[in-house]
Amino acid sequence: MSVQSAAADVDVDLRQLFASLARNWLRIVLVTLAVTGFAFALAWLATPYYKATAKLEIGSRESEYTRPPGTNDDDKPILDEQGVATQVQIISSPDILKQVATKLNLDKLPEFDETLKMSALGRMLVLVGLKSDPFDIPPEERVLNAMHDKLNVYAVEKTRAIAIEFASKDPKLAADIANGIANAYIASKSDAKLESNAAATDFLAPEIADLQNRVKDAEAKVAAFRAQSDLLMGGNNAVLPTQQLAELSSELSRVRASRAAAEASAESVRRALQNGGSLDSVPEVLSSELIQRLRERQVELRANIADLSTTLLDNHPRIRALKSQLADLDGQIRNEAQKIIRGLSAQAQTAKAREDQLVADVNTLKAASARAGEQQVQLDALQRDANVQRQQLESYMASYNAVASRKDRKYSPVAVSLIASAQIPSQPYFPKIGPITGAAAAASLLLMAIGTLLAELFSGRAMRPAAGARFTDIEQVAMPAVRVEPMVAGTRDEGRAFAPYEEAAAGHSIAEAELPRPAESEPAKDRASAVEASEPSESTPERRQSRLGEIDVEKAAEKLIASGAARAIFVSPEGDEAAASAVLVAREVSDAGLRVLLLDLTASGAATRPMLDSSLFPGITNLLASEAQFSDVIHPDLYSDAHVIPVGTADPVRAMRAADRLPIIMQSLTTAYDLVVVECGPADAQGISRLVGDGTEVFLSMLEADDQVTQAAVKLIENGYPDVTLVTPVGHEPVDPLPGRRSAA
Repeated sequence: MSVQSAAADVDVDLRQLFASLARNWLRIVLVTLAVTGFAFALAWLATPYYKATAKLEIGSRESEYTRPPGTNDDDKPILDEQGVATQVQIISSPDILKQVATKLNLDKLPEFDETLKMSALGRMLVLVGLKSDPFDIPPEERVLNAMHDKLNVYAVEKTRAIAIEFASKDPKLAADIANGIANAYIASKSDAKLESNAAATDFLAPEIADLQNRVKDAEAKVAAFRAQSDLLMGGNNAVLPTQQLAELSSELSRVRASRAAAEASAESVRRALQNGGSLDSVPEVLSSELIQRLRERQVELRANIADLSTTLLDNHPRIRALKSQLADLDGQIRNEAQKIIRGLSAQAQTAKAREDQLVADVNTLKAASARAGEQQVQLDALQRDANVQRQQLESYMASYNAVASRKDRKYSPVAVSLIASAQIPSQPYFPKIGPITGAAAAASLLLMAIGTLLAELFSGRAMRPAAGARFTDIEQVAMPAVRVEPMVAGTRDEGRAFAPYEEAAAGHSIAEAELPRPAESEPAKDRASAVEASEPSESTPERRQSRLGEIDVEKAAEKLIASGAARAIFVSPEGDEAAASAVLVAREVSDAGLRVLLLDLTASGAATRPMLDSSLFPGITNLLASEAQFSDVIHPDLYSDAHVIPVGTADPVRAMRAADRLPIIMQSLTTAYDLVVVECGPADAQGISRLVGDGTEVFLSMLEADDQVTQAAVKLIENGYPDVTLVTPVGHEPVDPLPGRRSAA
């Protein structure tokens, strides 16, 4: 809904507004000149101050020739932003300032001690209590306070440089104090290093003497334990039993391999002899020189037999003699093979005996090596302790020598240097007469112009009425029955911009308050006929029958339960009395076991007042005005299990400005409850359009079957609600499950 203001618009007359500057130009110019002259006089008469600046660089100054061995500049951490800020605080510390003040005798200068030359005005201010008495502050503290006020120490951005600025009436004194602070800071860093070196030598000297004694004792324990345990060191830094065990293990492996090879060779020759196979494939036979010579003779005889066989027969005596010799050679070869087998067997037996002896020796050395290992662990522990103490002693002695040499020579390079000493300034930094005068002139001119324009606006002389009255949307809020009626200038309804709220306060429903009132252009007789139709005839003794037909409360409840509706919208064109239909239907559905909530949108609270016996409970207006939450506005019906959200106690105008939340509230309620019953009062189709949703049933409450109800039903049907149901509370006698609970039904 668009809520409109009926107040006539006014415009700012820019010509009239800026004409005020021309009308008041003399005053503006005079005030500007006065302020400018006053600023010029103050700047001219002010005491000039001079500022001197000294700069320090934070960084390592150690020479590579004097640097301790084993260190370099990369080993030293570089100061970060926080480290530089720490040095800034050290430079401005009271200790540094005290040294400079004492050296330059600043307590003798009135600039740093106002008690030395106090003006009469200052004494008067002290007497009347407008200024603290400087005599109550110690002289040293007065000087330090004055130096702090004139000192500015800061780190130069994106560098490791520190600037020291000091302001004073005397330019030479300003430079001397800035340089003095820088030199005092460097000297303090050097003194701190010398003190650190002296403290280091005082600490290291007794520690070195103590460590020397402890190293001597530790090494003596190592030697005594070694002699006691008879631990002899062999090669590879191993004890002798362990080394012997390793050597015997290697020898045992070699003997076992030799025995296995001899046994395998003997077995291969034996199988060759037993199977009648050739001995030429056996390596041991081939390596025998005698067998090789016999083989050569055998080959020679076979060659001779082959040659003679060409001319002689097999029984020839010569061939028979050669064959006999050949047979003797085969026997000799086999005899030699048997000898080789016996030699290999003997070799295997010898290797076996050697192996047994080595196994016994290895077992003996295992026990000795185990004992030596335990003793070696103890010896290693003693040796480590001696080594650690010796290393610490060597480290302490190297540090002591380096520190002692620096202490004796008073060499203490500090990680800071003066890169720019303060020069005596030739021009004062304050006051700058030109910029001060120009700024005062511009500021006074601007302020006078703004003051003149504001005075013209507030007086109303620069405002003029608009050509015609127009209305501005105060706020766009979404509510049911939303329709914006533009107001016509000059009509009698110009003062009805807040008419909906006035009507809501006068007793109409909230939904009806959204409806536009009949325009002035409508015929008066139509409005009169509508009013007559809304008023029941006093001469009619009985209720006339409806031309559309209606149902009672029980059937309406049954219809809602059977259809599974989530929302039930009740429209009561006859006023608050007809709102009883929504109450009775909500109670009937609640008695059926469903979770039901009744939302009262009537301005008078006609629907929920009989359910709560009061209209002072917070309700929908409080929720819309953000004065309450859901848990605060939902109340139980005193006479049933239904829940109720009454109209509430908040300002309806403020609530309706936030009415765009009403559809969201409806969606939340339908999620939490099985059925939400909404009593809208005398609303029309557009008035309930924002309340309907999925599973919505629209009911028209009626008391009398007159033309007003009929016309309301027809309008609802014509505007998109063809399934509107007429329900009447007349003649309903609710059954009270708990006697006495529904006396107000």
